[in-house]
Amino acid sequence: MVATDAAADDARVVGSDRVLAVLIELGAHPRGVSLDDLAAAMRSPKSTVHRALASLRKAGLAAQISRGTYVLGDEFFRLAFHNYAERPEAVRITPILEELAARFGETTHYAVLDGAEVVYRAKVDPPGGAVRLTSVIGGRNPAYRTAVGKLLLSYRVADRDALRDLLGAVALEQRTPHTITDLHRLWDELQLAKERGYAVDDQENEVGVNCVAVPVQGEGHTSPTGAISVSALAFRIPLPQLVAELPAIRAIVRREPVPTAQ
Repeated sequence: MVATDAAADDARVVGSDRVLAVLIELGAHPRGVSLDDLAAAMRSPKSTVHRALASLRKAGLAAQISRGTYVLGDEFFRLAFHNYAERPEAVRITPILEELAARFGETTHYAVLDGAEVVYRAKVDPPGGAVRLTSVIGGRNPAYRTAVGKLLLSYRVADRDALRDLLGAVALEQRTPHTITDLHRLWDELQLAKERGYAVDDQENEVGVNCVAVPVQGEGHTSPTGAISVSALAFRIPLPQLVAELPAIRAIVRREPVPTAQ
């Protein structure tokens, strides 16, 4: 009896994993995906995928928009958007990002460190139809080639060996001609970022886009819980000009009066 119960529990776990896998795969197809394509992408029998879709549709997390074509359901988005809007960091950070985006006419981000990557928790595009970056909330980038990532790494790693261990043995990708791929040079950059309290991305992640990032301190934390960045098109705001705006950026992030230009 005990063995039978254990086998049933294992089957439920596997079944739950399959349902979650289908949910995640649906998220990669905002215009819809057929049962055949879902099954092929997941390398699972169509009958298995169909049962998972039935469970998701019953909960409102998936919907059928035409014969044999499925998308994420409205209930999924209701839950996601409500949860995000009520998260303390979203309530606190979004107005800051909006003010920065309005002031500089550029995209602003809030990101946290997850291992060797940064995860974008919030993003505000500039008003007025300006050029928008391709980054998305929930998206990731390697930390070593972003301003937010380098700033957060500077607080996370204690020495070169710790940095090497975190980044792993794989060579750092040369994403642009400006990307720092040498570990020793990157370590020096991290030390400089921690010393001066901000980090820069000099077209290291995307050609034509530079960035400056400052830390965000959470209540009761001695190290930053995340970082806020202003990502500017280099032809509009060259990096030296963006760095010169740091007093205003810091004041807005700290919710302090913005200093007037001398």
